[in-house]
Amino acid sequence: MNPVSQALTVLCWIVIALAISPMVWLIFQPCLKGWSRAERRATDLLRDTLTPEQFRQLSWRGYLEIPSPTAPQRIYRVPRSRGYVQVVENGHAVMRLCLQPVEYLPDADMVVLHKLMIEANEETYLQKANKYLCID
Repeated sequence: MNPVSQALTVLCWIVIALAISPMVWLIFQPCLKGWSRAERRATDLLRDTLTPEQFRQLSWRGYLEIPSPTAPQRIYRVPRSRGYVQVVENGHAVMRLCLQPVEYLPDADMVVLHKLMIEANEETYLQKANKYLCID
């Protein structure tokens, strides 16, 4: 093998490693952190609830985009870990939402909670959430 083909081979392996590392991290994170049984079950539920594309998006971007069932131009960006849900309309952030359960839930369960609430009854979700307008 000449040096150019060796360099291309190494570069290809680096690209492949970078491409799969977020998913590998999400899969092995419970073991590395010593997560509790509830957190492991929450991660399993998250994987079962999301489509493969949604799971990839959550892994890569750090948030899950959920289209609004009632407003076609609206998208909810639910973060992978605790934080505000961002509401994006026509490509611009218009507000942030804060909605927390009374008792502790693992981060993975929080993503599932937001997803199911938005898809099941967006109006009630918006009524219950604390709203913070984004001003440009």
